[in-house]
Parts: sequence; C-alpha cells; structure tokens
Amino acid sequence: MKQLAPANIGVKKVKIDELLPNPHNPRMLFDRAPLNILKSSIEKVGILVPLTVYFSNQKNKYIILDGQRRWMCAKELHLKEVPVNQVAEPTLVQNIVTMFQIHKLREDWELMPTALKLEVLMNELNEKNDKKLATLTGLDQSVVIRCKRLLSYPKKYQDQMLDPNPQKRIKADFFIELYPVQNDRFVTKQKWFSKDKFTDRMLDKYLNGSGAIKSVTDFRIIKQYINNAVKANKETQLSQKLEEFVKDKDIAVEHLKISEAAISANVRKLISEISKIEDSLRVIDIKAVYGEESLWSHLESLMKVIKDLLQKSGRRIK
Repeated sequence: MKQLAPANIGVKKVKIDELLPNPHNPRMLFDRAPLNILKSSIEKVGILVPLTVYFSNQKNKYIILDGQRRWMCAKELHLKEVPVNQVAEPTLVQNIVTMFQIHKLREDWELMPTALKLEVLMNELNEKNDKKLATLTGLDQSVVIRCKRLLSYPKKYQDQMLDPNPQKRIKADFFIELYPVQNDRFVTKQKWFSKDKFTDRMLDKYLNGSGAIKSVTDFRIIKQYINNAVKANKETQLSQKLEEFVKDKDIAVEHLKISEAAISANVRKLISEISKIEDSLRVIDIKAVYGEESLWSHLESLMKVIKDLLQKSGRRIK
C-alpha cells in the first residue's frame, strides 16, 4: 500500500488569511458552545498546539489538516497569524486518511459527516470491507458498519443529520436504530410499505412529543415484537397492528405487542435455559461436588418446583 501519511516539512507562523479549511474534513459540524470554550482559552493563553497544514499550489493557500476550530477562533479574535506545522501536500486518499488518524482519539464527530468521507475513501480505493476500512481509518469496525447504514439513507435524511443548528439536527442514532426495522423482511413485504414514507412516519412519531416513540432504543423493542410475532406464526395479527402503528402518529410501541407471541418467546427462552442446565447436570462430576451442600439444596428446590408444575399441568410424574 502507498504511504498514507504526508511527509513533515516544519513549524512556522502563517497569516490567518493564507489559510483555508479542508474540503475533505470529516468533521463538518462545529457547534457554538464548545467553540466558545476554545475561544476563551486561546484569548487567555494563545494557540499552544500548532495547526497541521499543507500548501496547495492549486489554491495558492495553506489547507488545514488539523486545527480548523483553532483557526476559526483565531479569526474571531482577529489574530494576525497562527503557528502551523507544515507537511507535504497529500493525495486525496492521504488527506482523508490523515484526518481520520489525527482525530481518532479526539472528541467524537457527528457520525454523518464521518460517513460521507468514509464513502469517498470507499469509492477512491474501491474498498468495501469493514475490517480493512477500520484498519485504514482508525475507526472501530462497529463505527464503519454504522456509517454504512447512514449512507443507505437518501440525501434528504442525511441533510437532517447535517443541520448546522444542533436543536434542529436529527441525531444519527435515530436512523441507525431505525435501520433494522426499516429493513426487516416482514416489514418490507407489507403492501403499504414505502421506505421513505415509513421513515417519515417514524420521524413524526419520534418528534411530535406524543410519546409514541420515546427513545431511539424503542426501535429495538419494535424489532423484538416483530420477531416474536413471526416466530409464533402471528403474521396476520402483526400486519394489522403494524399498519395501524405506522398510520397513527399517536399509537405507542406497545400496540405491537402480541401476548401470545410474547408467551411463545418466553417459552423458547426458558427451553434454552433448561437445556443448558440439563447439559451441565449430565456431565457433572458427583465426587467433585459431593460436599457442596448449597448445590444439592438448590437441586432439591428445583425438583420440587418442577414436580409442582407438572402436577398443575396434569402431567404424570414418573
């Protein structure tokens, strides 16, 4: 693989108006509150860490690789120049990879801007493998997967995640949590289903304040209700409830719960737990645990519970 880090040239001072923000900065959103804190610090003690820049012959300006927030604050404070560490002009891939590597231990970016720059890398390198992309950028593999999910949404939803006003911005977590429900096989095969309309309805239910969807993690509950109903062969009932839930912005998540499906899910879970206990008991070394009175006490208690259940169910106890 080609060298992905531009060579270092040296530290010097550069005039404010000779600098430009990096068009490939994965961090596109700069909220006011943290900027004010940084600005106050620079006003008191100056810029202690030089910006990392390269000189663009095409622009005839220095382009910022690291330190855009420091530069923005310096402009607001009317500083004439800032300290910079100049490196050689990188390729497009080097540029983006360098910025990922520079910032990977810093405060997290909003995820949608990160996803957009990851998409550029994927296209430039013709690389889609999650593990390789994680290694290349320094992102966790789980973050790469989350970014890919965000890239699956149309631009109008991506723009909602990029709103410069943090009060209006829709958090990426909403779309990430929605993704498994939106792409569920049972959901997508419904006659009324349209991916964009479904997304819009879920946004309405989340934002309208009725409490229909209280938290983005409610989508995990929805997915579980769907899974339980499908496994219990309650598709017809679920289909009706799901359509009602989508069409009425005030209907809450609990509407999707089907009692019989929940019981079946609990039974399946209990069977799995009982099977594990059976497996453990079949291979137990009696001599090794002979003196463990608490074990025998619990086994006796378990046997009594089982006998009581069998008697109540009308089953014959052998």
